Amino acid sequence: MAVQVEKVYLENPQPRLISKAVEILKNGGIIVYPTDTIYGLGVDLFNKSAMERVLRIKQASNQKLMSFVCPDLKDIARWAIVSDDAYRVMRRVLPGPYTFVLRASREIPKIVLQKRKTVGIRIPDCNVTRALLAEMGRPFLSVSVPQGSDGYYTDPLEIAENYFNEIDLIMDAGVMFNQPSTVVDFSGNEPAILREGAGDLSMLYY
Repeated sequence: MAVQVEKVYLENPQPRLISKAVEILKNGGIIVYPTDTIYGLGVDLFNKSAMERVLRIKQASNQKLMSFVCPDLKDIARWAIVSDDAYRVMRRVLPGPYTFVLRASREIPKIVLQKRKTVGIRIPDCNVTRALLAEMGRPFLSVSVPQGSDGYYTDPLEIAENYFNEIDLIMDAGVMFNQPSTVVDFSGNEPAILREGAGDLSMLYY
């Protein structure tokens, strides 16, 4: 079925559209939605067939880091192992344009991890994402929309053109800046910045 493209308002997302997007997620579909950085590709964390569709779209290897979005830090320990240092930094900068790489808990489905032992955690500062999470009632997987090896799609109409039959709904918030989140690895003994993106790097140091 051809992808649906619907305008979404970043500050006040339409409840009808939020409900429609979450229904698609819960039924194993794939959505594209805006975050506080670039567009994300969203899918139900616990739907194996939907996850397999995302892996095909991403052409992901077994070592590809997969991330998911959470509403806040309250339940983060369910999904990942968070050191005291990591928690202090995350509490200071989130919600915001950062992805934190943490050791995964046993709650994370194996298909998300592939052959990794870590997972990415995002808490975007975006009303659309917050509304989706509130309606969903649990985190969902979120990965970037791929454009070659290094780029990211920022125009929803381009996404629709290139993934016409592979995505179910695009929440169109207009063309976004091509600046992904900053990725910080807290899974080892020392924190490491894996990718400099949006966000103030000085806020990451404790």
